[in-house]
Amino acid sequence: MKIKYLLLLSSLLFVSKAAFSQNTFDIIFNGNDRNQECKACIHAFRQKPKEVRYSIKRENDDLYFEINDKNWFNSVFINAGDGIAVDVVSKGRYDCNIPSIKNYQIKGLLLKPVYSEALKRGLTVNAENIFRVKVGKIPKNLLKHELEYNILFLGNKNLCRYYVTYDLDYYSWDLLDMGMYLDNLTYDTKQIRASAKEGFAIRNKTLKFVIPFKKNKSNYSQADIKPIYDSLRITDFDIKSLNIKAYSSIEGISKRNIELQEQRAKSIVAALQTFQKPTIKTVVSASENWVEFFNDIDGTPYEHLKTLTKKDVRKKIAGTVSREMEYLLKNHRKAVVELELEKKERNIGKSANMLLAEFNQAITDDNIDEAKAIQNSIFEKIKSHETAPAILQKMDIPKEAKYAKLINKNAAYKYMLNERQALIVYNELLNLEKIAPNNKEIKYNLVALEIMLWRYKAIDIDESELVKNINALKKHGIHRSLISRMMANFHIVIAEKFMKNRDFDNKDKSVSYVNKRYKKFPLSDYDYLSLAQFFSIYGNSNLAVKLLERKARTIDIDEDLLFYYLNLTLIDESLTNDPNYRTIMLNAINMNKTRFCKLFNAVEDGGVTFQLLDNAYLRNTYCENCND
Repeated sequence: MKIKYLLLLSSLLFVSKAAFSQNTFDIIFNGNDRNQECKACIHAFRQKPKEVRYSIKRENDDLYFEINDKNWFNSVFINAGDGIAVDVVSKGRYDCNIPSIKNYQIKGLLLKPVYSEALKRGLTVNAENIFRVKVGKIPKNLLKHELEYNILFLGNKNLCRYYVTYDLDYYSWDLLDMGMYLDNLTYDTKQIRASAKEGFAIRNKTLKFVIPFKKNKSNYSQADIKPIYDSLRITDFDIKSLNIKAYSSIEGISKRNIELQEQRAKSIVAALQTFQKPTIKTVVSASENWVEFFNDIDGTPYEHLKTLTKKDVRKKIAGTVSREMEYLLKNHRKAVVELELEKKERNIGKSANMLLAEFNQAITDDNIDEAKAIQNSIFEKIKSHETAPAILQKMDIPKEAKYAKLINKNAAYKYMLNERQALIVYNELLNLEKIAPNNKEIKYNLVALEIMLWRYKAIDIDESELVKNINALKKHGIHRSLISRMMANFHIVIAEKFMKNRDFDNKDKSVSYVNKRYKKFPLSDYDYLSLAQFFSIYGNSNLAVKLLERKARTIDIDEDLLFYYLNLTLIDESLTNDPNYRTIMLNAINMNKTRFCKLFNAVEDGGVTFQLLDNAYLRNTYCENCND
């Protein structure tokens, strides 16, 4: 799913005569009494709620103005001369072969304005409460061009505001992952994906570490890797998968650097594979470590290199300089290794039905420890799709307090396999709580489910009672960081309620609460993205930027988080003109060059906006890396 955000790039007061080589109709540019004529329009924009969104939508060769708030629409278009005109801009204007971009107020072809009476008369509404009105048609000679559509807001026929649309990848906001108690607190891996491709999986144990590389060394032996392997204490685990991101220092020939890093990464995989029989699934990528290079030359005699192209940096540090910089460069040769581990299966080779029989026998024998171990093996069979979740219903567990943990695990696991089972599992745990009223795992799981079900309006909740239940977990031994996470989720949910009721003051208070509270507990990558999206949706993109800015300059940041940060910040010239911002862009290019270059496509072609290339700094980076 996509959502379009509109940003005021400039309120231009001067127009070059060259811009008027085309028909400007009856629009008044830079009128002497512009402030007076635009007074109502300016007031409407000052009063615009942050939550109002609007854009130009293309259907075939027709253009429509779309908005989500009719009241604000009516406040903008009051007088007969209030209206909209569309500036149709072609990406050809930004061709990398053009030495520089001339800054005219009208960037492309100006279409005939549509005024207040026609706008209101043509306004329609769809099932999602989005209002739209036709505002123009694309000329035939531009139909095959890569185009974008800027909006001129007119007050009494005077140009009052000029807006550029940019398109931001949208990930539906979600609750911070609270997990569910099985033997220990266990989390769903909610993969960072567009909302149309959401997916869930039970997370295995994961570990991340860094292996430094010595200069010119490419092979790693068992002896090199075994101390690392042993230090992880994974004798009870097998490595299920490896994700290795290998980095070279930036001196030398780029192609050779990448080849060397790939060899190093593959040698790590080969060395680790010797310690176990199950095949390790691997993903290997290699790139030059420009990110840490530019981070580390801050405050050094080499800081001036940050303003040069990559090609020129290599020239400057060739030979003697690179040897002088070795104290920095040696830290840039490394591999960031993420291992996904799975517990060695003690019941390997046994069928699900055999395990079920052994589990029920262990219950009959009152051997609870054995039953727990077999229960985990059955969970593994479900996770690997060797048996269906229906097997959980065949596990014969008496409804007695001493078996409460086993019953809780079955119920929680059923929910984790399928969130649509939440209400059923919630009711099962309510009944279980009656026979084990002081079990902290059951208490925690109940409150986590209450928050989730409340979010989806599946149950009625007394909000003050829910807050009491969250805080009461402390006396049952639940760590305060988990309670803080739940309280943040409470305010994430209630912010949506305030938003729908147009209670923006209380919505802002809840957003502020979440902003202060998230610092009290660790965040997963999914949590970072969920929070950033939550802040953005509720009109606080600055909080989303602040949340992600530190991570954006680290080489092990999740790719989606990094690109989300770029989408939030590419339009902010105060950031993009900072030399440090180049580090972030090069980080993105290293991770996924194709995806980075696509940001500068037209909105209709999946980009943020090609008009970002008005910024000379962004254009230089784009033309250096994307103009193949």
